[in-house]
Amino acid sequence: MNTLSGGDKMSNYEIETKCIQSGWHPKKGEPRVLPIYQSTTFKYDTSDQMGRLFDLEDEGYFYTRLQNPTNDAVAQKICELEGGVAAMLTSSGQAANYYALFNICEAGDHVVCSSTVYGGTFNLYGATMKKQGIDCTFIDPDASEEEIAKAFRPNTKALFAETIANPALVVLDIEKFAKLAHDHGVPLIVDNTFATPINCRPFEWGADIVTHSTTKYMDGHAMCVGGCIVDSGNFDWEAHADKFPGLTQPDPTYHGIAYTKKFGKGAYITKATAQLMRDLGSIPSPMNSFLLNVGLETLHLRVPRHCENAQKVAEFLNSNEKVAWVNYAGLPDNKYHALAQKYMPNGTCGVISFGLKGGRDVSVGFMDKLKMIAIVTHVADARTCVLHPASHTHRQMTDEQLIEAGVAPDLIRLSVGIENANDIIADLKQALETI
Repeated sequence: MNTLSGGDKMSNYEIETKCIQSGWHPKKGEPRVLPIYQSTTFKYDTSDQMGRLFDLEDEGYFYTRLQNPTNDAVAQKICELEGGVAAMLTSSGQAANYYALFNICEAGDHVVCSSTVYGGTFNLYGATMKKQGIDCTFIDPDASEEEIAKAFRPNTKALFAETIANPALVVLDIEKFAKLAHDHGVPLIVDNTFATPINCRPFEWGADIVTHSTTKYMDGHAMCVGGCIVDSGNFDWEAHADKFPGLTQPDPTYHGIAYTKKFGKGAYITKATAQLMRDLGSIPSPMNSFLLNVGLETLHLRVPRHCENAQKVAEFLNSNEKVAWVNYAGLPDNKYHALAQKYMPNGTCGVISFGLKGGRDVSVGFMDKLKMIAIVTHVADARTCVLHPASHTHRQMTDEQLIEAGVAPDLIRLSVGIENANDIIADLKQALETI
């Protein structure tokens, strides 16, 4: 097996250069562009060579369900963008968030999670994983340290939150959450999908593990579903060995390997690959990884434009008499403006939430009048789009759960694209004039 490690190959380069150059380093006569290794399997000359791969004694590839050179090159790029030591791709952001927790949790364990996370994550942790015997307590991310600390139990294994919540747009106080996690001997896992490493690198503020739905800004063109997990290598699993036996004690399904002892800082990702990907198989196709890499090459160009356009749109909406409220951290009077300036001084993301006077029915009617801006179940790509979470992505949640998740019944999620800002505003204006 080839284990990714050492995200320092291009540590001396700026992040813009890493977007282009990281991950694939061709040698003499090799393709300049990352190849697509469209093969499920890989050849070896002797049985012993293959056996050593299965024993994790040698590095290499034997089956794409576990690892593939195209996938690993893209994982390496994201790893270097985040400043981690190891990373793995998954078939979706949901898979990434599931693996990130299930890699250190089992039946009888407990996690603490921000209540404002994406609706799919809320359901995954609060309902589906509960069926596997893993309990989750949701907390208000804006609550005091003392209040959040009450949610931790002796069997708590992780604290989870989003850098920028989808769609509530709560900006996470990463340092506060990192302190809470570490005070209780568990890692802080942060979903950094909306901010991307262009605007925020949670490891620099104390986070231990980062996840992404690469489907969003990283892909940037709504072409391929995917996810990623990046490990900082900073959490000391051995210091809490009794709490994380899956990492620190021999794995009977892999010849008694103790991951922390054999792989050091690469232990967490190696276990996720060798054990979870082996058994659950949520691997991305090499073709999808290739497309993701193409998207990553322009991430540093697109994200600033998303933020620039979103700022203009937020200011327009904030000044419109038919708009009841606007939530965007770029506005000086926003609740999270100060936190955004601290953690994301160059901008947050291109997503805005707002509501219209008249409530839910008016908000839905307004969306139907848009012309260029499309109603789609997506967010964070090049095209401006809109969604009513209470009717769509969060439809399975009760009114009480919606409020807990920071999703008002009238909330409209507007993902501002990279078109001309004037055209986006013009479409919003004409739709507002119809209500």
